[in-house]
Amino acid sequence: MIPGMNPREMQKAMKRLGIRQEEIDATEVIIKAADKQIIIKNPQVSKVNMMGQETFQIIGQTEEMPLTSELEISKDDIDMVMQQTGVTEEKAKEAIEKNSGDLAKAIIELKEQ
Repeated sequence: MIPGMNPREMQKAMKRLGIRQEEIDATEVIIKAADKQIIIKNPQVSKVNMMGQETFQIIGQTEEMPLTSELEISKDDIDMVMQQTGVTEEKAKEAIEKNSGDLAKAIIELKEQ
């Protein structure tokens, strides 16, 4: 916003210039980089369309976390796959890893064997 400018006048000026702004009701924004991810909690997100070009403005509390390539599989997930398929713990874990943590795909794959 421009200091001292009436918000209504600002909207009219933006409309004349072909600029549209839309507020997005987001609860969290995650930006993934090669080596880390930036998590923005309680964000205020605005989508601005100017001459067909969309940009996003995000304001919020940021937190940076390193990316881990290792998939974390819980004991409960392994147990569920074991119960549904009757396989060993090792086979259940392998199937979950192979299917990138998707339990349904892991169960289907093991049942088809």
